[in-house]
Formats: sequence, C-alpha cells, structure tokens
Amino acid sequence: MEPTDLTPPPAGSFWNDTGRSGITSWIFSTDHKRIGLLYFYSVFGFFLVGVLLGLLIRIELMAPGRTIMGPQAYNALFTVHGVVMVFLFIIPGFQGSFGNLVMPIQIGARDVAFPRLNLFSWWLYMAGAVIILTSLFTGGGPPDTGWTFYVPFSERTGTNVSLAVFGVFIVGFSSIITGVNFVTTIHRLRAEGMTWGRLPLFVWSLYATAWVQILATPILGITLVLIMAERILGTGLFDPSRGGDPLMYQHLFWIYSHPAVYIMILPAMGVISDIIPVFARKPIFGYRMIVFSSLAIAAAGSLVWGHHMFTSGMSDTAILVFSFLTFIVAIPSAIKVFNWVSTLYRGSISLEAPMLFALSFILLFSIGGLTGLILGAAATDIHVHDTHFVVGHFHYVIFGGSGFAFFGAMHYWLPKFYGRRYAEKPAVIAWALMFVGFNILYFSMMVLGLKGMPRRYYDYLPEFAPLNLTSTIGSWILAAGLVLLLVNLFRGLRHGERVGSNPWGGATLEWSIPTPPPTENFAEEPVVTHGPYDFRGAGIP
Repeated sequence: MEPTDLTPPPAGSFWNDTGRSGITSWIFSTDHKRIGLLYFYSVFGFFLVGVLLGLLIRIELMAPGRTIMGPQAYNALFTVHGVVMVFLFIIPGFQGSFGNLVMPIQIGARDVAFPRLNLFSWWLYMAGAVIILTSLFTGGGPPDTGWTFYVPFSERTGTNVSLAVFGVFIVGFSSIITGVNFVTTIHRLRAEGMTWGRLPLFVWSLYATAWVQILATPILGITLVLIMAERILGTGLFDPSRGGDPLMYQHLFWIYSHPAVYIMILPAMGVISDIIPVFARKPIFGYRMIVFSSLAIAAAGSLVWGHHMFTSGMSDTAILVFSFLTFIVAIPSAIKVFNWVSTLYRGSISLEAPMLFALSFILLFSIGGLTGLILGAAATDIHVHDTHFVVGHFHYVIFGGSGFAFFGAMHYWLPKFYGRRYAEKPAVIAWALMFVGFNILYFSMMVLGLKGMPRRYYDYLPEFAPLNLTSTIGSWILAAGLVLLLVNLFRGLRHGERVGSNPWGGATLEWSIPTPPPTENFAEEPVVTHGPYDFRGAGIP
C-alpha cells in the first residue's frame, strides 16, 4: 500500500532498497535517507557519551582537591571528551545526518551523486570511531594529551595515542568523501528550475562546508600521520632535541582545525536560515548576502589559524596580520546575524520548539563570537589564553551554536521522516532547562577564566570554588533538559500525533512530498518555479 500523508508505514519498512531485513537492510542500504538516519543515531550516541564524560569532568571540578578521580584519569577524561565531541559528533553531525536526509530532496534529486560512496563514508566513520574507542581500553590506556594531540607530549606519553590518532585519521577520510559527494550532487543533480539563486540556504551552507572538508581535511590527515611516524619511527620532525620544530605541528594542526570550526558552524547557520523564515512567516531577508557570507566564512576562515598561537612565539608582524584577519572573518558572521534579526522584524512569529532553539542559537552564537574577538586581539589573548575563558567561549560557539541548531533541526525535520511529531509543551520546557543550564554552566567558566583559572587543571585554588560549584550545578540543569528533550522527542516519533506532508508550512521541496518521503523521493522529477522562501509562490498562505 502506498503511504498517504497521515498513514505512515511501519517503522523500518520504508526506503528498503536492499532486499534484506533487519540490521543488514540498514547497513547495506544506499538510500540517502537511511544513511542519514544511520549517521544521526551514530553521532547522537557519541554525543551522549561525550555529555556523560563532560558531567564527570564537572563533578570532579565541583570542589578543590580530589572528588571522584585522580589527575591521570582527569587528563584522559577531558581528552576523550574532546575527541568524541569534535571528531565523532559535531564535525560529521550535520553533513552526515541532516545533510544526507534533507539536501537531496531540497534540490529535487532522487539521491546523492555517489550512493555507494555515501554508504562507504558511514562505514569509514564507524570504523574510525571503533578504533578510537578501542584505544581507550588497550595499550597504555586512554590518551591524555588533549584533543589537539600537542607535541612534544603526544610523542612521549606512554598512553595509547597512536591508535586514537589513527582512528581520527580514518574519520577524516570519511569527511573528505562526504565533501566530494555533496559538491558533486549540488553541481550535477539539481532539478529543472533549481538555479543557484533558488537553492535553500541549508544547501548553500553544506556546499561551502564541503569545500572546506575537501581542501582542509587532508592537512589534518598528513599531520596525524606525522605524529604516528614520530612515535613509531622516531623521525624527530617535531622533537627539538632532534632538530625538529614543535611549532610546525601547531601550524599544521590549526591550518585544519580552525577551518574545522566552520565545518561545525556553517551547516548550523544553514539550519537557522531555513527555520527562521518558516516560523516568522516571512521570506528570508538578504538571501544573496547570506549566501555570500557562507562562502566568505569558508574562504576567510582558512586564513586565521595563527590566532591560536599568539603565546607560542611568532613575530609581531604575524600577530598583527592574524589578529586583523580574525576580525575580518567576524564580518560575514555578523551579516548573517543581522539578516536573521531583520527577517524576524514585523514577522508573524510562532514560538514553537524549532524556533526557540533557533533564537537561542542567535544569542549564544553572538556571545561566542564577541568573546572570540577578545581571543583574536593579541593584547587580551595573552591574559586569557589557556584559561577557562577559552573553554567557555568555545562551548558558546560550538554547543550554544551548533548544538542548539542540531536540536532545532531534530525538532524541525525528524517528524517529516517518521510521520509523527513530539509533544510541544515538554519540548518547550526542555528548551528552557537547557538554555538556563547552558548559560549557568559556561558563563561561569568565562568568569573563572577572567579571574585566572587555567584550563586542563585537575585542582585549583580555593577562591575559584564558588563559581566552579555554580558551573557544575548548571551542568546538571542542562543534563535534565537534555534528558527531557530526548524522552519527549523519541517517544513522539514512535507514538506521537501523526503529521501531514507540510506540518510547518515550509516552501522548500522536502515539504512538497508525502510524509515519510517515498524511496526515491519524487514520483516524477520536480520543476522548480519559486524560491525556497517564497511562501505565496508555493501556494502557502
């Protein structure tokens, strides 16, 4: 029986293109929607692992001295927390999950350009993740270098750094393959009438991100291979006792890892650009400038890595240039914020869960961006470098930005693929708990950093105890909101109210097909006649 708008097929029966049943029908499927859900459940599972590790870190820092673990366990914990959250959740999160789920439908395609390569990228991702997790329980124990694997410590520590680095190397290949697939798909598979000026802004953000993945990720791969060569072959490339230069490692690492911040944040910005017009009932303000700003962030973001190294030793001229470029890259981000706010102006705003997460993104990302300028100015960076201020700033950008956008995307798009929606009131309560807990947790960290508390320290002076306790309480509030969000969302997707093809009144193509989408998305190839935020052109009042 063909599924109608209000009668979704049984869970797991849709998009089965393999002729298999059970788990094999998923892990061998080349349908972009199944691969998107494979990515979603994988990255979200690792996110929950990272959250648990983060809570343990906060419990340890709740009071001075030993609380629940010793210093070596603490070093391993914040290292694994960073590796899991950065390489297994936030970098592959949007492209792998919502990029796969939504992007082909939004451009009017039946699938991505290379379906088998798409599945292979998920296999590589899972293989890398398994290797990283294996490193925790084998060799000399969990790596304790921090997620940046800084030399010379990563060369000399007896922990299992080599295996963890190899796992990240494999995950990097997955990222490159996804980038190649998405660029090709967006160039070659757009439907008739889907011009570059009619692409949804989420697609534009994935396009800009894909180029960063293709061009920057190989540098990370080379750097990680060099770490393994240092540890296994003793090449001495970064070891000053052998004529090597540890600063070269920092340059190589940050040439990738600062663009990686935009791999994390650009798709999130695309999600916000799609959600706000729908819930403000207005076309997006400044479509072309938002497109330009996405491409400008991808380009300029690759030129600012040196601001991570102001205290490492570089010439005054280099400091001046990198500081200037850091301020320049803030301009396209500000363009987006002003355009989002202008879209809201005089809009008919509906404060449902996706919109609340989108509005939270604007505020939290703005705080993260403004505090980033403090780190981009060498005079202030010298005082707050490697303090808890940096930890707070980073989490405002990545968790307050990308994380809240990810939760918004979950509430916005998952009902489309499951045919059911969540209960609205618990979703709003969960958002409120998360928003309050987040600010208590990370704003306290920034104040601690301004007071001089260093990061990555197992113990601290008594005068830092009150704010550390406050921060830990904030983490519990945030965790409570997250638990409520998960229970409500996943219960709703299984047993909630059924939804039609367009529950939010969106004008992009994914809302024009049945819910859940059929296997090949469209019964016949669509012809696009209106823009992605032209609600009247789409026949939506």
